[in-house]
Amino acid sequence: MAKLAGVSQSTVSYVMSGARSISPQTRARVEAAMRELSYHPNAGARALAGRRTNVIGLVARLPGNTDVAALLPFIETISASSRDRDYDVVLVTEDEGPAGLERLAGRAIVDAIVLMDIRRDDDRVAAARKLAVPVVLIGVPDQPQGLDCVDYDIELAGRLAVQELVETGSERVILIGETPSVWAENFGFVAQFAASVEDAAREAGVAFEVYEPDAEGWAGFTDFGSRVSELAATSVGIVARTPRAIDIAMQILQSHGITPGQGASIVGVCTDDTATAFRFPVTNVSPEPREVSRLAMETLFGRLDGAEPRHEVRLVAPRLTRRATTAIRA
Repeated sequence: MAKLAGVSQSTVSYVMSGARSISPQTRARVEAAMRELSYHPNAGARALAGRRTNVIGLVARLPGNTDVAALLPFIETISASSRDRDYDVVLVTEDEGPAGLERLAGRAIVDAIVLMDIRRDDDRVAAARKLAVPVVLIGVPDQPQGLDCVDYDIELAGRLAVQELVETGSERVILIGETPSVWAENFGFVAQFAASVEDAAREAGVAFEVYEPDAEGWAGFTDFGSRVSELAATSVGIVARTPRAIDIAMQILQSHGITPGQGASIVGVCTDDTATAFRFPVTNVSPEPREVSRLAMETLFGRLDGAEPRHEVRLVAPRLTRRATTAIRA
């Protein structure tokens, strides 16, 4: 490679390691030679030599009720951000708790870690504070001190949903709650979202109730149709936190002769792509997964570039878009 580029072996090494400043012209010749030879630096060899592996670890637990499609924007954005910096991503989905994190960092497999699916009392958080590599959390535990955390503003999302329903004429708000299995996961955002919806409804002076599915999927909505039919005469508005809940709620409305956006309004928390894929495009509060991921990677690469840890919680503002399922009522 050095011969092809017309430089010394040490210059090639400096280009790959970043250990010394190299002129743009020389760097371009070395990179052209690497492309011609289809050369890719070996992460293991780099680690053995005491250099960076140029690998980011993305750790995400995947319980049975996980919406895998909702993870894709995070994975895609994190991967793209890493490629822009000449890093690869290793996705770790096996739930090994703190031991898995310690092994990932201790074996010099990765230079930094993005940790997702954060529980309120997540046992991985204490381990993450002690690791020798930078760690950024997507999600916020009850005790975030000593770590960089990034998420969307969940409380604002709940308020935006209620504000939209009230502004378009809803006199009652029903929040589709969580199944027992979701509550068992102990995600902080679940309780935060429910509390923010209830608070916003009370402050707006509209009636509020929660419909709690007692099982996953359709089995948990056995009497939902009768409740909505009863309340539709009073201009009911529905808040659904997941695409699955949005879909089931709309199908039940239609089966009872209620058109979403007319006899009852719906606001869902989902991405724009998901919102526009339904038969009736759903008014949605986007959790902005790509913006959250970009901010997480900006924070992570800042640490890798030598920036001092900020050790703070940074929140991305959600965004509401009005579509067919809410309309101004006379």
